[in-house]
Amino acid sequence: MVIPSNNWPFTSAGTSRRQSSVDLAKPPRFDDELPEAPAGVRDPSKVRYKLIFGIDFTANNLWAGKFSLKNESLHAIVDGDTLNPYQEVIHIIGKELALSDDDFIRCYGFGDVTTRDEGVFSFQENDSPCQGFEHVLECYRKNVPNVQYFGPTSYAPMVEAAVDIVEESGGLHHVLVIITSGQVAMGSQQEQETIRSIVDASSYPLSIVLVGVGDGPWESIQKFHDKISAHQFDNFHFVNFTAIMSKTTATAEKVKDFAAALINASMAADELGIMSRMTGRAKKITPKPPPVLSSHCAQRKGPVSAEVAEAQRSGICWEDEKDTAFECGHMSCIKCALRMPQCPFCREEITTWRRVYP
Repeated sequence: MVIPSNNWPFTSAGTSRRQSSVDLAKPPRFDDELPEAPAGVRDPSKVRYKLIFGIDFTANNLWAGKFSLKNESLHAIVDGDTLNPYQEVIHIIGKELALSDDDFIRCYGFGDVTTRDEGVFSFQENDSPCQGFEHVLECYRKNVPNVQYFGPTSYAPMVEAAVDIVEESGGLHHVLVIITSGQVAMGSQQEQETIRSIVDASSYPLSIVLVGVGDGPWESIQKFHDKISAHQFDNFHFVNFTAIMSKTTATAEKVKDFAAALINASMAADELGIMSRMTGRAKKITPKPPPVLSSHCAQRKGPVSAEVAEAQRSGICWEDEKDTAFECGHMSCIKCALRMPQCPFCREEITTWRRVYP
C-alpha cells in the first residue's frame, strides 16, 4: 500500500461560519509543538503494550472531509493504493510500530445505527481479535460498506470496552487508539459520560490516544482535556493527524512525527509503574457483532427490528425517519432540521447539515 504524499488540499471556498475561524493546520495548544522524541522512542522494540482500535462511524464522517478529502466521506473506500484517513492511520501505526501477524489487536466501531452513543461493535464475529494490522485493514474494508452512520459522538462506550479488555488481560498495559472525525459536543450528556469514563480508566494501565482525522474543527479539544481533572494520571492525549500530514516536510518525516507523537502519548502508564493494576469491576460493555448488509438496507428491503425502527425515527416529531445529520452528530428528519437554528439535543448552533441516505 502507498500512503499518498499530498492528501490534504485546504481551500477557503465554501468555508462555513465555524470553519472560517479555525486554523486547520494548527493543532490545539497542549499538542501544539510535538516534542523531540526521546532516545529509543522511535525504536519499535521499546513498545511494550497491546493495541486497541476504536473507529468512529458517526454521521460527521460524511462531511468532515469537505476540505481534507475533497468532499468525500472520510470512510470512502477507493480502489488501488489510495487510502482514506482511517486506513492511513492504521497503516502507519502498523508499519512504524513494526506490528506483525502475531500481534493480536482488538478492533471496534462506534457511533453507527446499531451502537449510537451507547455501545460498540466488534470488527469480527465472537469479538475475536485481528491478527496484525493488515488483518485490521482487511476487516475494516469488509465492514465499512455495511455501516449505517449515525451518532451522536461519544467516546465513553469505547473507553469502557477498553477497560473491560484490560481487566480480562489481568492488567496488561493497553493503548486505546480512537480514530475520530469530530469532538464530543461541549456541555452535552455525551461529554459528561466521556469525561467520567476517562477518569475511571485512569485506575488502569490504559493510555487513550485520540487521533483526529478530517477537517475538524478541534478548537474545543483543549477545553475538553482541561475538564479531565480528577484522573490519576494523564491518560488522555490528542494527536491531530490532519495537521501533521499537512506540513510541508517530506512524507516520511511526517509519518515519523505521527508515530513519535503516538508513542510519546502512550508512555505515561509505563513511567508511573501502574502495570497490572485493576479494580475487579464487572464487564460493562458487551460488543455487538459486525454490521451486516441486510440490516443496513432493511428499511428498503423488508421489516426492521424494534430497536432499529426506534433509532431511525426523529427524536423531535417522532413521526418521520431520521435522514438529516447535524455537524454535532445528532440527527432528525429533514422537516424538523429545516426549522431549527440549534440542535435540540445539545444546543449547538447548526451551521451545516447533510441528508443521509441508506
